[in-house]
Amino acid sequence: MSASFENIPLWAAIPVGGLLVVGAFLTLVGAIGFLRLGTFYERIHAPTLGTSGGIGAIMIASMIFFSTATRSLVIHELLIGIFITVTTPITFMLLARAALHRDRAEQNGNVPPKQSPEQKPAEGRQS
Repeated sequence: MSASFENIPLWAAIPVGGLLVVGAFLTLVGAIGFLRLGTFYERIHAPTLGTSGGIGAIMIASMIFFSTATRSLVIHELLIGIFITVTTPITFMLLARAALHRDRAEQNGNVPPKQSPEQKPAEGRQS
């Protein structure tokens, strides 16, 4: 499958270019946030912006580009989007829990204390 850049019509090239710029910008914001934020707990939020929004925009741009270049519907990129959307939050949650457990075991003072079952707020109960 050979896609030629010259054969893309203008009506498809404009949204592809715009989506690539938006996706690159969101990925850049996530990378800068990752570098600039101070603690591990703050840093885990910034890359989710880049992976969710940035990859989503780039994925849609890829679908439009290859669908118009090959003159057939190309949607297999949706599998990449689903995989990233499902795995990224789970991975960051597991990393945060592991860091929280480590910091509590080392008795780091910057970590919230562990709550007992009696202290947890009641969910679903109305007063």
